Parts: sequence; C-alpha cells; structure tokens
Amino acid sequence: MAPLQLLLYLLAAVSMAFSIHGTVASNEEDASVQLNDDVLGLIVFKSGLHDPFSNLDSWNQDDNSPCSWKYIECNPLTGRVSGVYLDGLGLSGKIGRGLQKLQQLKVLSLSNNNFSGGITPEHFLSSSLEFLNLSRNSFSGPLPSSFVNMGSIRSIDLSGNSLSGQLPDELFQDCSSPRFLSLAGNLLDGPIPRSLTRCHFLNSLNLSNNRFSGNPDFVSGIYLLQGIRTLDLSHNAFSGSVPEGILALHNLKELLLQGNQFEGPLPVDIGMCPHLNTLDFSNNLFTGAIPDSVQRLNSLAFLSLSNNRLMGDFPPWIANLSNLVYLDFSKNDLTGNLPASLGNLRTLNYLSLSHNRLTGDIPMSLGYCTQLSVIRMKDNTFNGSIPTHLFDLALEEIDFSHNELTGSIPSGSARLFESLCSLDLSRNNLTGSIPAEMGLFANLGYLNLSWNNLQSRMPPELGLFQNLSVLDLRNSALFGSIPGDICESGSLAILQLDGNSLTGAIPEEIGNCSSLYLLSLSHNNLSGPIPESISNLRKLKILKLEFNELSGEIPQEVEKLENLLAVNISFNRLIGRLPAGSIFQSLDQSALQGNLGICSPLLKGPCKMNVPKPLVLDPNAYGHQMDGHRQSNESSSSKSTSFHRHTFLSVSAIVAISAAIIIAFGVITISLVNVSVRRKLAFVDNTLESMCSSSSRSTSLTTGKLILFDSRSSPEWISNPESLVNKAAEIGEGVFGTVYKASLGAQGRIVAIKKLVTSNILQHPEDFDRQVRMLGKARHPNLISLKGYYWTPQLQLLITEFAPNGSLQAKLHERLPSTPPLSWSTRFKIILGTAKGLAHLHHSFRPSIIHYNIKPNNILLDENNNPKISDFGLTRLLTKLEKHVINNRFQSGLGYVAPELACQSLRVNEKCDVYGFGVLILELVTGRRSVEYGEDNVVILSDHVRILLEQGNVLDCVDPTLLDYPEDQVLPVLKLALVCTSQIPSTRPSMADVVQILQVIMTPVPQRMEVF
Repeated sequence: MAPLQLLLYLLAAVSMAFSIHGTVASNEEDASVQLNDDVLGLIVFKSGLHDPFSNLDSWNQDDNSPCSWKYIECNPLTGRVSGVYLDGLGLSGKIGRGLQKLQQLKVLSLSNNNFSGGITPEHFLSSSLEFLNLSRNSFSGPLPSSFVNMGSIRSIDLSGNSLSGQLPDELFQDCSSPRFLSLAGNLLDGPIPRSLTRCHFLNSLNLSNNRFSGNPDFVSGIYLLQGIRTLDLSHNAFSGSVPEGILALHNLKELLLQGNQFEGPLPVDIGMCPHLNTLDFSNNLFTGAIPDSVQRLNSLAFLSLSNNRLMGDFPPWIANLSNLVYLDFSKNDLTGNLPASLGNLRTLNYLSLSHNRLTGDIPMSLGYCTQLSVIRMKDNTFNGSIPTHLFDLALEEIDFSHNELTGSIPSGSARLFESLCSLDLSRNNLTGSIPAEMGLFANLGYLNLSWNNLQSRMPPELGLFQNLSVLDLRNSALFGSIPGDICESGSLAILQLDGNSLTGAIPEEIGNCSSLYLLSLSHNNLSGPIPESISNLRKLKILKLEFNELSGEIPQEVEKLENLLAVNISFNRLIGRLPAGSIFQSLDQSALQGNLGICSPLLKGPCKMNVPKPLVLDPNAYGHQMDGHRQSNESSSSKSTSFHRHTFLSVSAIVAISAAIIIAFGVITISLVNVSVRRKLAFVDNTLESMCSSSSRSTSLTTGKLILFDSRSSPEWISNPESLVNKAAEIGEGVFGTVYKASLGAQGRIVAIKKLVTSNILQHPEDFDRQVRMLGKARHPNLISLKGYYWTPQLQLLITEFAPNGSLQAKLHERLPSTPPLSWSTRFKIILGTAKGLAHLHHSFRPSIIHYNIKPNNILLDENNNPKISDFGLTRLLTKLEKHVINNRFQSGLGYVAPELACQSLRVNEKCDVYGFGVLILELVTGRRSVEYGEDNVVILSDHVRILLEQGNVLDCVDPTLLDYPEDQVLPVLKLALVCTSQIPSTRPSMADVVQILQVIMTPVPQRMEVF
C-alpha cells in the first residue's frame, strides 16, 4: 500500500473513532467499526514488516473484513479476528501497535521468522490473548515484568530468541493462568525468581539453554507446583545439590537437569516420583553410587546419568525397569560385570556404557533385546568373544572398541546388512579374517577394525560399500595388496591402512576416491611409483606415505592439490624434484628424510633425477656447412663440452644464490627479533605514561555520550563515568588499555569496561562510532560481545561481556599450586573454540576482521571454560594501520607475532592470526611460554617443538601436568600447530580449514579418528 493511501486510511479511521466517542451509534454501526478496527490493525501491523515472499498479499485495506485473508482466523459468532498464524513465513521487522486493535485475539503465533526488537506487551497483546508463540525469532533485550501477569494467558513460548538479563522478581506475581512456559534458548542469566511458585497451574516449564546460575532458589517452594509434568532446567550453570522439593512432585513425568554443575550424591528418594518416564542428570558433577530407589520408577523410559563421577558396581536391578528405551551410563567410574538379566529389557533401543571400568563378558542375553538399535561399550575391560546373536539384530551402530575382546568378527545377518551404519571394533584382540559378508552392508558409513590381530588379506568385497566414508584398518596385521576397487563407490573420505604388511603398488584406481580428504598408507611395504591419479583427489588435505618402499619421482601433477595441509613421504626410495605448488615447497625435513635423492635444500646428500641426458646440438653447425664434415664434428664436440660446463656452473650458481638468500633471511629475522625485544621496554614505558596522563586529565572531562547496543536506557553513571574507572575494580591490562569490572543498572549487570589508551585512537566521534558498531555486530559464542561504548575526546570506554573465569594466561601460566591444571578435554575445547571464533572473524566479514594479537591474555574463559576471544578488531580504532605501528603495539605478544609483521614488503592478512593461533596451541599442549629466557640462551617454543618432532620425541614436550591424554589427539594437534606457524604465510591453512581439521581430530562422524 502506498504511504499516502495508508495515511488517508489512518486519518479516516481516527476520524471514525472520534465520531464514535462523540455520538451514540446503532449496533450495526458498532459492528462495522469493529470490523474496520481489525482491518486497520492488521494493515498497520503489515506496514512495519518485510515480506520477501509476498505471503501477505491477500491482506487488502479495501476489504470490509479480514476473515478471508490467509493466515487469519475469525470467531464465527462475532466476526472478530481470533487467531493470527504467521509461522515460518520469512517475515522480519518490529512489532508495532497495530495488533492492539485486535480486541478479541486469542492466538498469536509468529514463530520461526526474523522479528526483532524488544518485547513490549502493551504494544501488541490484548487482554483476551490465551496462546502466544514468538519462538525462534530475533527478539532481544530484557523481559518486562508485566509480561506474564495477564489474566487470560495460558501458553507462552519465547524460546530461541536473544532475550538477555535477569528475570524480574515480580515477573510471576500474578501467574494464575499459564499452563505452558518456555524461555529456552535465550541469553537470560542470574537466579530464577521465587515468585515462579505462584504459577500454581503450570504443567510445563522449560528454562533450558540459558545462563541461569546458582542453586535454583525457587525450588524451595516447588512443591506448590503440584500440576507440573515437565521441568527442564538443562544446559545452564546451576550448582549445588538437587533440591529436595523436586521429589515431592508426584505428577512429574520429565525431569531434565543435564548440562549443569550439580554435585554431590544423586537424590536417594528419587523413586518417589512414580510417574517419571524421562530422567536426565547427565553432564554434571554427581558422585557416589546409583540409588537403589531408581528401580521403583516403573514408568521410566529414558534414563541418562552419563558424564558424571558415579562409582560402584553396575546396578543388577536395572532389568526391573522393563519399559526402558534409552539407557546411558557412559563416562562414569562404574565397575563390576553386566548382569545376564539385561536381556529382559525387550523395549531397549539405545544402550551406552562406554568409558567405565566394567569387566567380564558381554552378556549373550543382549541378543534378546530385539528393539536394540545402538550399543556402545567403548573403553572398558570387557573380555571374551562378541555375542553372535547381537549381529542378528537390526542394529544401526556397534562400538566395542578399546576393550579386551577375543575371537573372530561375527559374519552378520540379513537384518544387520540393511541397518548397520557404524561398526567400531578397534583396539581389541580380535583374530581371524575380515568376513567377506561385510561387503553386503549396504548403509555402512564407518568401519574401524584397527589395532587388532586379524592376519588376513584385505577382502576385495570392501569395494562393494556404497556409502562408506571412513575405513580404518590400521595395525591389524593385514597383508597382500590394496584392492583396486576400494573406491568403487566414490564416497570414501578417510582411508587409513597404516602399520600393516601390505605389498605391491598403490593402485592407479586410487584416483577414483574423489571424496577422499585423508589418505594414510604409512608403515607398510608398498612399492612402485606414486600414481599420477592421486592428483585427482582435489579434496585431499592429509597424505601419509612414510616408511614404505615407494620409488621414482613424485608426480608433478600433485601440485594441483590446493587443499593439502600435511604431507609425509619420508623413508621411501623417492628421487627428483618436489612438486612446485601445494604444500611441498614448505615441508619440514622430517617429512622428506630417508629417501634416495629428493631435491630439497633441507636434505643432505645427492639429488637424483630420472631424466635422460640432454640432446646436444652445435649452434654454429648451420652457419658453417661449407667447412666440411670433420670441422663440423669437431665444432659440435667442442660446443657440447662447453654446454655441459656452462650448465654445471649455472646450477651451482643457483644453489649458491639460494643458500645466500636463506642465510640472509635468517640473519634479518634474528635481528628483527632482537630489535623487538629492545623496543618492548620503551613501549611499556610509553603506555604507562599515556595512561597516567589520561588519568590526570579525567577531572576536565567534557560531557560524554554513552551508547548501549542492546538497551534503550542508559545506566545512572552516565554523568560520572570515571566513578567506575578506579583501581579497586581493575582486573587486567593490555596493549589497548586497562580493563575494569563494573556493575551496570539497578539489576547489577556485571560487565567489563576497557579504558582505551588514547594514543593513536580515533578522535572523531563519528569515525569511532562507526568502527565500534561494526565490531558490535561480531556476535559468536567464542567472541567477547561488545555491549556499547562511552566517548569523550579525553576518554574512550568499551563496554563488553564479562568472562568470570579470567584469562587463559592466568589458568595456564599463573596457576596456584592448589588449583588443578587444565585437563586435555578442556584444552582441546579451548583450541577448537578459539579456532571457531577466529574463523568467524576471518570469513563472516568483508573486509575480514584481523586480530593481530592472538595470545593467552586475549583468550578469556566463561563459567564453563569455553573460550572467548577479546580485543578483536581494535586495530580498526587506530588512526594509522601501518605495520610498524602494529608491530610496536604488539611487542607484548613476543613469540606470537607473525614474522611478516616485521617485514614492510609483505602483505599482512589473516595468516598473521593463524601464526599466533599455532603458537597458542603449542602453549596449551606444552604448558610452556612462547618464548623462555635462560641464562645463556633463548628458547623459541615453535622451534623447540619442531626439533623434537624431527627427532621423533615430540611427545616429550607435552605438559607434565597432563597425566592422562590421548596420544592420537595430541600428536596431530601438535603437527597442526607447526603447520600454522610456518614461516611462509601462503603455506599456513585458513582458519576454516583449521576448524575442519580439529573436528576431524576430535569426532569425525560418527567417531573420533587420528588424522596425521
């Protein structure tokens, strides 16, 4: 509708409204006005929306009634609008006041769109509303205290938005009507108000996936919620023990507390909830034994206690829960044998007991669990043979890895051939051949038989797999040749055959593996050349061929593999030049050594080429044909000798020049490092001087401007911002300024405030505002979110999210002896999260946001030790972004600064961050600082680890406080770090590639695998 038409329509409606209030109209006229009110309200509501798919075209302002419009429902008796259903239409915009006109609206459902702005009930909620669904939109800001206090509302769903802040204490003061309330998947924090117990008729409460913390205070009166059937508090930061009030809820059917920090023993009287069918206490800190009272929960269908610290024997009474469908006790410390009575669980579909200390045989009776789909018993000490009856079921996933099982691999049945998607029998003591029937598994996507003693040939039937993406047969005593049709399906992504006794050539058909990104054939007896068809593997990222008997030259066509990140061809019989492109020109000595004649300046020894001698021609022969045949021959011989002599001198000259360049480059690099060290002290002095002078000027501040991106109101300290900036609240200091902890607003919202060093900072308010707002749009779970800023010419403050667990620097290098060291799982989580945050900065913005200063001080940790990158993009606030300015700024990150930042001729890009990230990995794995100064020497961490890797002792550098760590994760992570810290920027991977490699190292679907 044209703006002029809409304006005239609104004026007419207003005029009509005044005439109604000023005169007494008939019933028919009243009905007409009401109908026009519904049309007017919906048209005004539509005018504030963006409708990219024209779903609301049927909404016409000329209609007398909206009851024929799409997505509108009317009351047949009154003709008034009673329901608006706009779910999943791709709409965006803010909700205005138009919906106020719908005085008889009962249902408003706007889910799965992109509506934004704050929630203001008085703008769009009528007193008659009963069902409200605003889920999966982009609403933000706090939840108003008047929101739930509506007499008619029965169902409220605000899940999947960006609502933030604490819930007001008075939110549930008048909460007599709601039956359903979901605030899941927002950014809400703080405690849950005690007034929630006033919602006497509540049937379902979902507060999951927020940031609520503390012990749930409201639970002390939760017994008042006698009608509640579903209580979901999962994935928050609740702590303490499980409140006893929960056990008094006799109507409770679903209790979900997973993903918190509850501790202590499980409630002894949990069996007092007789109707409970879903119980999930996983991913907490519970200790002790599993209470026997659980066996009284006869209706229980879902039971998960995984990833806690539970101890004691496996409960023999578990078979009494005859309705169980899902049972997960994984990642605890349970002991003992499995009872034969497990076979009585005839409805069981999912069974996971992985990562415990269970022993004995796997009960044969499990074959009676005919509904079983997934069985996981990884990392226990089960012995005996695999029950053959299990392979007669229609299982989708089998994981018996990391046990002590013996015997052969069962052949399987027709039901299993159709259903099985994942089979992991690795790291056992299995013997015998690989069953030929395995080729009949039509849907198998993951097969891992590694680290067994099969002593058989690779069956040619392996090529029959149509959906296989991961094949791992490492260290399984296989012999014979690699089947040529192993990639017949073309779906294989990971192929690992290391550590066997395979012979013959790498089949030319390997080029058919078009989806392959990891090929590992090392430690075999393979011979012959590397096939040229490998150059067809355009997705290949990792190639391992070391310790074989491969010969000839590396095909130059391999340079087409632009995605290669890691290659090892050491200890073969290869000769000749390395391919010009890809990663080959930056390979370490450890990846090349042990060959006959690879041509590389990194290797000592002769360089051999498989090329024929050149044909020598006399260049003067055609100019002197009349001198006779003998003279021509003598001239030809002379010129030939001269040609060889000049060729030899040219090669020598090239080698000498190359060596001189390398030496000169090394000298320049060392000199620059020394200069950087000398500049460091001067930089710190200048920074302190700048800060002191800034503080001295604080008394003459002009009136500033406070901007908060997620709030319409300014805190009360706007008139006196310097009251927050004081030494008592100081929590840290960086190259851009000092950081303070502060509380904003009446609700005491905790934030971090960075007082910027004013030197070289943008002084024009519009420029500063534009750059800061751009940084404020960088929202990611692994980035510290920017909340707003305060600006005057003399003082600039950035307001950011507060990370309660401090910096990685403090956790890693400044840890008190009484504080436990970071576990490997936590370190890997920090590595992966930091990589994801950097990848978001590099690949989600144009131009990319480059950090320039990745180091432990700038990696902050939330309450769950999830990493959050701080100080990103602050170089955008500098008046000059020159390399020497950046270099001077970041000398505090010595050891993290990429070498190209010291070279004026190189283009600075995202690869600077990749270098710093690689050093960060090394610090996390080794526990050492990036640069360590001794009495007589300086140890550069990346060089130290690289030397240990070349010597084959790289695991010696792992942090000694890591008493338990998986070598098959640590080793590839270290190698990835060395690739990231390559001296040549172009050979470093992108952060998107780094994230992908880390995910492969951690959990390639459906299991984690070694990638290097």
